[in-house]
Amino acid sequence: MTTAARTTTGTPSATTAGQTRGETPGQAPGRDRPSAAPVPLPSLTGLRWMAALLVFGLHVRNFGYFGGTGGDLVNWAFRAGASGVSFFFVLSGFVMLWSARPGDRAPAFWRRRLARVYPVHLVTAALALLLAVTTDRLPVPPLSGGVANILLVHSWWHPWWQTLDPVSWSLACEAFFYAAFPLLAPVLRRLGARGSAALAGVSVLAVLVLSWADAHQLLGFAAYTHPLARLPEFVLGAAAARLVVLGRWRGPGLEASLALAVIGYFLVPQVTRGYPATACTITGFALLIPAAAVADLRGLPSLWRHRRLVRLGELSFAFYMVHLLVLWTAAELTGRSPHYDPPAAIAVTAVTFAVSLALSWLLYEGVERPARRLLLRSRRPGTRPAPAR
Repeated sequence: MTTAARTTTGTPSATTAGQTRGETPGQAPGRDRPSAAPVPLPSLTGLRWMAALLVFGLHVRNFGYFGGTGGDLVNWAFRAGASGVSFFFVLSGFVMLWSARPGDRAPAFWRRRLARVYPVHLVTAALALLLAVTTDRLPVPPLSGGVANILLVHSWWHPWWQTLDPVSWSLACEAFFYAAFPLLAPVLRRLGARGSAALAGVSVLAVLVLSWADAHQLLGFAAYTHPLARLPEFVLGAAAARLVVLGRWRGPGLEASLALAVIGYFLVPQVTRGYPATACTITGFALLIPAAAVADLRGLPSLWRHRRLVRLGELSFAFYMVHLLVLWTAAELTGRSPHYDPPAAIAVTAVTFAVSLALSWLLYEGVERPARRLLLRSRRPGTRPAPAR
């Protein structure tokens, strides 16, 4: 995860009849949504889980649980699993624009984002530090790197990018997106359909140019983990959301978009490792996310809003943040690259998955939700806290 993506996209709810063309009920095509609460998009929550699962599969592959033919199959299926982080970045931009409140002040927005991600970040950073001082699996960070991690700025300097919880580098990118969004939102809300489509095209072009430059080592920094290099994915998601808000999205349906995303996923091994993989998946992800949103708005069939997938999607941020720590802890028993036979490899993978999922449930129910309620509690007595987005 970066976070991957890690934004609340709503809970399962019945879709109101008449929600066609991507507008809220009663909205005229081509006009902004009213300031009421945004319509929930449960399919996006379900898709979040699938992206988190891709990252988990990648890390299982990297830890070398499977040997022989099993290893070949896992490598084929999950070698491109890091693209799940790109999916999170595009999804984050989509959800931020979709749930943006007209007239919302930057401090209120930042407070909601802080309440959404920071408590779990602090807990997993503490768990990573405990793992570092009690084992030799993770390095004990220097004080400066640890402080940078806590402040979510560690991705700006490559030597710090995997400080403490290694996956938190993507959360540092998300923190930059959140910091910039109050400046971007007024511009995005002024764009019409043509301007939004042009911005989406420019964002895709930026990803392609950065991919080419990174593959030829022309940038002077690691684009894969740098917040500025990942910003076009976030902006692309926001531009797609703007088209859906305006009722002007004209992309392919959910099945065709999913097929394009899968094709792009399996093209990843054909390019240079790292950021260039983003060029393979960016178009499919940019089509799949709004297609899933429109399916929810129109009441069209969508596997991704199944209640179990939505529930797992709610746990996906905590799962993303904790799963690599579980794998590193398990390495105390299994070692690195044990290359088990398929039955043993499946059993070890199942155990680490179950422990990661259980811990993600504990983090969600015991840390994320109560901390969010506490941090978003209204200061005025008798009023309800603002919902977290």
